[in-house]
Amino acid sequence: MAYGQTSTSSTNVATGTNGATETTTTTTESTGTVTEFTPGRVLFLKTEAAEPVRYKFGKMVTYVTSDGKVIEASKIRKDSKVRVHYLKDGDDMVVDKVIVTRDRD
Repeated sequence: MAYGQTSTSSTNVATGTNGATETTTTTTESTGTVTEFTPGRVLFLKTEAAEPVRYKFGKMVTYVTSDGKVIEASKIRKDSKVRVHYLKDGDDMVVDKVIVTRDRD
C-alpha cells in the first residue's frame, strides 16, 4: 500500500428468518506521515488529502511496529511513517491501533 492510501474492509452477516442477530464490522486503515501527535488524544496524518487528516484516540490504543512488536506511544514522532486502524464514529475517526511502518528518513 502506498503512503496516503486508505483501505476499508467490511463483514456483514444478514439477519436470518430464524432471528439470528446481524453483525457488521468495518475496518478502515489509512497510511501516511505523522504531522502532529499528542499521545492518547489526537494524531494528524499527512495523506493524499490537501490538508492533514485528524484522528482521535479511543480508550484503548495499541502501538506496534510493522512486525507486530508492541511499543510505547513515545516512539511515535513527527515525520514517522504510520498506518492507523480506525473506526468511524459520526464525523470522528477513532483510532484503536497505530502501526509504525518505517522510521523517519
